[in-house]
Amino acid sequence: MRIGILGCGQLARMLALAGWPLGLRFAFLADPGDSGDCVRGLGDLVSYPDASESLGVEQLAKAVYEALSEPDVITVEKESVPVDLLTALKAYCAVYPDPSAVRICQNRGAEKTFIESIGASMAPKIVVNTIAELEAAVAELEFPVIVKTCEEGYDGLNQWKMNEQADLAEFLIDRESIAESVVEKRVNFSREISLILVRAASGATAAYPATQNWHEGGILRASMAPAQNVDQDLAEQIEDLKNRVLSNIDYVGVLAIECFIVDGKLLVNELAPRVHNSGHWTQQGAATSQFENHLRAIAGLPLGSTQVHGFAGMANLLGVEVNAVKATKPNAFFHTYNKSVRPNRKVGHINILHDDAESLKKQLDETLAEIYG
Repeated sequence: MRIGILGCGQLARMLALAGWPLGLRFAFLADPGDSGDCVRGLGDLVSYPDASESLGVEQLAKAVYEALSEPDVITVEKESVPVDLLTALKAYCAVYPDPSAVRICQNRGAEKTFIESIGASMAPKIVVNTIAELEAAVAELEFPVIVKTCEEGYDGLNQWKMNEQADLAEFLIDRESIAESVVEKRVNFSREISLILVRAASGATAAYPATQNWHEGGILRASMAPAQNVDQDLAEQIEDLKNRVLSNIDYVGVLAIECFIVDGKLLVNELAPRVHNSGHWTQQGAATSQFENHLRAIAGLPLGSTQVHGFAGMANLLGVEVNAVKATKPNAFFHTYNKSVRPNRKVGHINILHDDAESLKKQLDETLAEIYG
C-alpha cells in the first residue's frame, strides 16, 4: 500500500519509519521552501506542480495525486494544509482524517465552537475580528488573557499573553487591524495533560494513557505517561471527553486533545488532527506507537495495543546540538530528525523508560538539566 503525506517534517519522518516494517511505502508533498531533509531516503519527495497557483482546485488535486504516484491513502502531518485541496483529493483516494475534521482543528474559532457544541469544558473565550472587538472582549473577560490568531498559531507563535492594560496598548502599537483571533481568559491551571486517541475506518477506537506535559515559552519541553495522580473523578472526566469528541467528529487516525486541569476539572485547550509531540514516548513506551497506530487506522489494519509497561518520558531537543553518544543510555533512546539547528527548533527527542514513576521524573529532570543547563 502506498501512503501520500502532505508535509515532509519530523512527523512524516516518524510515520514512514513506523510504516516501512508494515510493508507500506510513502510519498511526501513538500511545501515551497521545505528542504525535505527529515524524510530524505524514506520515500518519494515531490513538490507542488509548476504554476499550481493558476490551476483550479480539481486540476491541482489531480496533479498532486499523480505527483504522489497515485497513493491508496492520503494523510497529513500538520494542520496547515489546504482543506479545499484535501477535499478534492477524495475523488481519487481515501483521505484521512477527513478534511472537515482538519478544518475544525486548523481554525481556533471553529475548534472552540466544536468543543462548545459537544458540551466539553474550556476557558471562557470570545472570537474577535477587529481592534474594537478585541478591546471589548478584553474588558468583558478581564485580565489576564491570552490572544491567539485563529490560524497559523502553534508552539507559542501568534500568541500574546496580556496581564494588564499596558500589554494591550503595546500590542496595538502600529496595528491598524488584526487577524481573526480568539481572546481567552487565562486560567490558573495546576497542570497540563494530553490525550492521544485513535480511531480506525472500521469504527474501532483505542486510547493511550493520559500524558502529563511541561511547556516552556509555549513549546512542549517534556512529557511523562501515564500521568500521575489521576483520581476516579478525573479519570471519568477523561473518559467522558474521549467519548464526546470521537462520537461527534468524522475521524480516522490519531487525534490529540490538549487539556488543562483547573481545581480538578478538565478544560480542553486545543485539538490536533495528527500524531502529536506529546505522544512521542509511545515509540518505546507503548506496545504500539502512535505512528504505527495512525498508519494501521488509515490503512485498514487492526489497531495495535496501547498498553504501557511501566512509565515513559520524553525530552524535546529544541535548538540544541545533541548526538547519540550523549543521549543514549540503557533506558534512554535517541531520535534525531535530520534537521539543522536553530533557536527553539525541534531537532529531536529522547525517550526514557522506567518501572518507577518517581525515578523516571528524576531522570527526565536530570536529562533536561544536562541539555539546557
